[in-house]
Amino acid sequence: MNRVCTVIRSCRTSTAPGSLSLAALTATALALTALARTASAAPEPVGPVGPKPAQTMMMMTRKPDLSVTQKPLWASQPDIAAFEKIDADHLAAAQRSIDAIAAVKGPHTIDNTLRPLDDATREIDSAIYFASLMQAVHPDAKFRDHATATLRKASAAQTRLSLNRDIYRALAAVSLDGADAATQYYVRRQLLEFRLAGVDKDDAARAKLQELNDRLTAETSAFDRNINDGTKTIEVRDASELKGLPQDYIDAHKPKDGVIHLTTDYPDALPILTFAADDDLRRRMLLAFDTRAYPKNREVLKSILETRYQIANLLGYKTWADYNAADKMIRNGAAIGKFIDALEAAVRPTMDKEFQMLLAEKKKTQPQASTIGTWEWSYYEELVRRSSFDFDSQSVRPYFPYQQVKQGILDTASKLFHVTFRREENVPAWDPLVETWLVLDGPKVIGRIYLDMHPRPGKYSHAEMAAVLDGQEGRQLPEAVLICNFPRPTATDPGLMEYGEVQSFFHEFGHLMHMIIGGHQAWAGISGITMEADFAEAPSQMLEELIASPQVLAGFARDYKTGKPIPTDLVLRMRRAAAFGRAIFVALQDGYSALSYDIYDRNPKSVDFDAIAAHDTLKYTPFTLLPGAHMYASFGHLAGYSSAYYTYMWDKVIAVDFFAQFDPKNPLAGDAPMRYRRTVLEPGGSMSANDLVKSFLGRPQSMEALKRWVGQEFQPTG
Repeated sequence: MNRVCTVIRSCRTSTAPGSLSLAALTATALALTALARTASAAPEPVGPVGPKPAQTMMMMTRKPDLSVTQKPLWASQPDIAAFEKIDADHLAAAQRSIDAIAAVKGPHTIDNTLRPLDDATREIDSAIYFASLMQAVHPDAKFRDHATATLRKASAAQTRLSLNRDIYRALAAVSLDGADAATQYYVRRQLLEFRLAGVDKDDAARAKLQELNDRLTAETSAFDRNINDGTKTIEVRDASELKGLPQDYIDAHKPKDGVIHLTTDYPDALPILTFAADDDLRRRMLLAFDTRAYPKNREVLKSILETRYQIANLLGYKTWADYNAADKMIRNGAAIGKFIDALEAAVRPTMDKEFQMLLAEKKKTQPQASTIGTWEWSYYEELVRRSSFDFDSQSVRPYFPYQQVKQGILDTASKLFHVTFRREENVPAWDPLVETWLVLDGPKVIGRIYLDMHPRPGKYSHAEMAAVLDGQEGRQLPEAVLICNFPRPTATDPGLMEYGEVQSFFHEFGHLMHMIIGGHQAWAGISGITMEADFAEAPSQMLEELIASPQVLAGFARDYKTGKPIPTDLVLRMRRAAAFGRAIFVALQDGYSALSYDIYDRNPKSVDFDAIAAHDTLKYTPFTLLPGAHMYASFGHLAGYSSAYYTYMWDKVIAVDFFAQFDPKNPLAGDAPMRYRRTVLEPGGSMSANDLVKSFLGRPQSMEALKRWVGQEFQPTG
């Protein structure tokens, strides 16, 4: 029923921002045991314990310690049958709550109607989260197949509830006299979601909507699976083709029978696009990456568009883009187009300057060059950083071994959000490398997180935060998992990370903290990341800005061999060099936002994916296309965020405006961190995101901070 929870598979989408083409990603690259241990029996927390709001602490100390009874997700180590029973039990519990509302005699009240409806929402969400997670991460393909089928059942139950006219009428009849503001907001928003689901339509229309939503679940699952299972391999027969790659990359890719095999997984593909001097190798890698799910997903995407178009029409909307915007901050489809154009105007002057710098770099070896291809620009960005900013991206990799970065992000989050983290040892998970951690506020456990951080066959191949459990104060701790594909450290390889991978780690951890800190509402349906879906990326994009802070980097960036901290002058050069390309990055994201909007803002019969993708890339970016790429087939957000990919840049505007309120000399200091936690994160979805923004900024968001952000490399040093 809650449309938001099905849209926000947070960063499915996202290392920051999204699984588009690999070229877009390289912009960001520069860009309890079975029963939980109590605090006294567990290892010491990492990070400082900061001051807490007195009111929050009083509330928490009155509540039972749920960590004592809430087992980790995989505590029972379920096989396929047991997994399916867990999800079936969630759905059965939801149906009992729905039946209880139907059995009410007399007036409908908050206690006899809203409370069981919220219980049903929590149970259905739990079923959807579990099935969706297993589809994305379980190592066994057969298990993933069963998870896909189970996800369809859980999503169908959600759709049935959203179309249940008796439940809608019961909720509408609830008196809100004397109810607190959050409860009133929750009811108003749920009634809106009911109407957007079509609950007020006739029986035939509601039956058709049920059918269409069931079909859509199957289609979007197939789209995701085709990407996850579509890993390709390219062959390198001459080791000289790897010129420019880091030595540890070359050492990790030894020839077999004279052939070096490189996959389209991110740890293999990203360095190729950024560092490989061989133009043909970069071209081949990008083509393989962008065609991972082609041609399968061309047909699947056509079906998705047709299904969504029918849903929108049945509900009285001309296009899916209009319908999908109705419960967002942006409100309507036309506003999406206006935002895309306004963003283009804001960044084009700086983008043109950056492009001329790229072209000048290319002309050093190709004097007649007049264009830059999508497979080239990351490579030339790296060269410009070296020649114009005296910064080599490889020079910082020794300071970013994976384990060190992980600890550094935990420590940074501890300081910023005034929480601590405690590892739960020997906790079973779906893969042996998955880690389980408790999040504490003072002595109180406030959530659990799982870290699934390294690639494996069949796993979701990008980076995202996935919800596991909706938090509800006094009843259920929020839980969530990070699904990433960062280099895996071994006894002989520290798993050195790129600058952009560290930035992505920060980004995803921002989602995680939002889910956990916002997961303590009285109602599960407004807990965590449940506000308007086009606010979902703002807190994560705000957190990724910390990678530019020398004070933050000083806490964990140390040479993995010598232990020496990263030099201050290197950090300053890195920060300035990392600012180069921001306008191009935003322009690329704007182009992808336009693609997302344009294919959904029309009758699908007129959609030509390749033509629209080419038009929007050429209109909003300065680059030429790679022939035959068909990047839309592996652009996972076209199924997830659908027409709302603008969310990333909409939220980037908000995020840099947020970050501008922190102390630039030390963003972890002062009152901004706790004020941000209280006004932006802690409310969860208990109020409109427009109000959250105004609460923290004292005004609506402005494009001015973004303009300064994209042009930072051209501003005087100081």
